[in-house]
Amino acid sequence: MIPDETVERVREAADIVEIVGEFVPLRRSGGTWRGACPFHGGKNPNFSVSPSHGSYHCFVCHESGDVFTFVRKRLGLDWPSAVKYIGDKVGIEVVDAPRRAQAPDPNAPNYEVLAAASEWFQQQLRDEAGGRAAREYLQSRGLDETAWQRFGLGFAPRDAQALRRYLHALGADDARQLEAGLLVQREGEGEPRLRFRGRVMFPIHDELGRPVGFGGRAMGDDTPKYLNSPESTVFQKRRTLYGLHTAKQSMRRAGRAIVVEGYLDAIRLALAGIEEVVAPLGTALTEEQAQLLMRYASEVFLLYDSDEAGQKATFRSGLELLRVKATVRVVSLPDGEDPDSFVRQQGRTAMETQLGQAIDLFDRQVQLLERRGWFADLRQRRNAIDKLLPTIRAAKAPLTRDLYLARLSAVTQLDKATLAAEADALPDRDRRMTSGGARSAPPTGLMRSDDGESPPPFDGPPPEYLDTETEAAPAPLPPPPGEAKPPWKGGRRGKAQGPEWQATAIPPRPSRDEPVERALVRAMLVDRGVAERVAERHPPESFRDARYRELFDVLLHAPLDEELERIADRLSPEAFAALRVMTEGAPLDIESADIGFSIKKLDVRVLEARMDDVRQAMQQETEVEAKNGYLREYLQLQAEIRGIQPMRSTRGRGRGKG
Repeated sequence: MIPDETVERVREAADIVEIVGEFVPLRRSGGTWRGACPFHGGKNPNFSVSPSHGSYHCFVCHESGDVFTFVRKRLGLDWPSAVKYIGDKVGIEVVDAPRRAQAPDPNAPNYEVLAAASEWFQQQLRDEAGGRAAREYLQSRGLDETAWQRFGLGFAPRDAQALRRYLHALGADDARQLEAGLLVQREGEGEPRLRFRGRVMFPIHDELGRPVGFGGRAMGDDTPKYLNSPESTVFQKRRTLYGLHTAKQSMRRAGRAIVVEGYLDAIRLALAGIEEVVAPLGTALTEEQAQLLMRYASEVFLLYDSDEAGQKATFRSGLELLRVKATVRVVSLPDGEDPDSFVRQQGRTAMETQLGQAIDLFDRQVQLLERRGWFADLRQRRNAIDKLLPTIRAAKAPLTRDLYLARLSAVTQLDKATLAAEADALPDRDRRMTSGGARSAPPTGLMRSDDGESPPPFDGPPPEYLDTETEAAPAPLPPPPGEAKPPWKGGRRGKAQGPEWQATAIPPRPSRDEPVERALVRAMLVDRGVAERVAERHPPESFRDARYRELFDVLLHAPLDEELERIADRLSPEAFAALRVMTEGAPLDIESADIGFSIKKLDVRVLEARMDDVRQAMQQETEVEAKNGYLREYLQLQAEIRGIQPMRSTRGRGRGKG
């Protein structure tokens, strides 16, 4: 038996026009290719091959199928031989393993219950009375019934038990629904309830088109506006791209991938005929998502909203893509526009024009700095260089890196070799302390910026140059009424950091033995953007320490310009005490952040928890095939943990709290 994953890889890599063209002379006719049917021996071009759908059809004898069907019928091959035949042509090894060696997929029940839930959500949307509000909302966004059906859109009613009862009738118990992320069980509540209520539902599929989760969009004032399924054995946000299962073939044909922020943006472009579009399940791309994109296209267009958050996500995503050697283009929409609104009002032609005017990521960064006058004098030029160096360091393609260095040399009028030496040198935040505790001396060449530190990567232009040394410390925080909290003594700035480009306060680097939750909250206190970045993979409820869980949740939902003193007013005494400890003593902006290190520690923690579940299930299982399936999953989890760098599992060495 050939694994489904191998079949899909061969199907994706195969060019049906090229393979059919070996047997039938074909000519392009619009979006398809035409020729004489080889099955009924026709003479006229009634045989159509569609590369967009990966299929063929004869309008006379009605023979139709995909690339595998064609070679099976044309050459008289059985199924395994047909897959191997095409696999040889596209350079993919196909191994037909004995059927008895194939254990059942342990995740199959999750796929089944999620598929059933998706169908139920679609039924609720079509319900005459219950789905009216959801239908009106979708119609207000320019989505008709054809769009609902094409993208499987649905509606989750406010009844907290309706889906649960429906799935019970199909044989899916509470444990299965909880594992699939459809139900939530709050501490102290007797009955589990539906996770999604009163929301328009967007089904999420993995790369192979299997249902793995949902995104729910609130129609009113409910928060959060978007709610995703929780992390599970089949759904990991960092490894999933919305729409990839339908966009991947279009990416191959177009030679490009387009990344937008949200579901509606992706749907709008696909409806307009721009089908090579996906959306991350968060603000910015992750490393795993960037690697996914590179399987199908090496040129990626970042089409984010024109607001500040969209600009930050653009540059964060760009760095991840450069690290996997992608060519990154930035599309700039008019102020106040997003891809959904722009295409609705202007149409596909106008969007293609915008895509045609996209510029390289590094050019866009230089452009923004030039507009702000950051190359006008030496002091600002030094900071501009520090802003741009992380992008050069992220560029792993040698030619791209060299082009960026040449561009920076031209705009700063500095020697390219000097800039290259600076880019090759580790930034201050990546240097390790020597055994005596002294920091390594900075490299020769360019000097550090005024505060002696390298700023964080390019996230967006500051409104103006700010000198952080002149900012005043916050006034003491009075204890809120009714709570005997001690006076505020944190010597921190009262307001959250503004646009991340300011780099006025840099998140602290967590020490290797510092509890990971505390380390991340300390970083969030300096840069609220860290809270969003962590929440993309690990929401506040995943934190085990109640104090840091509360701080994370409050910082994530607080307005960016809200003063820290006001945030502290809303904290419980325990969380307030933890906040006071973290802000007393040495200032928090003495070293740059290693947020990725801490996030990877949380990744390992999730994997280890799953390993514990798998081990327990394996011990209780009596069927040999099922036990072998658990064993394979356990070994795969071990391999994933070993693959996380520079993090190493704490298993076997004892785990610290947090």
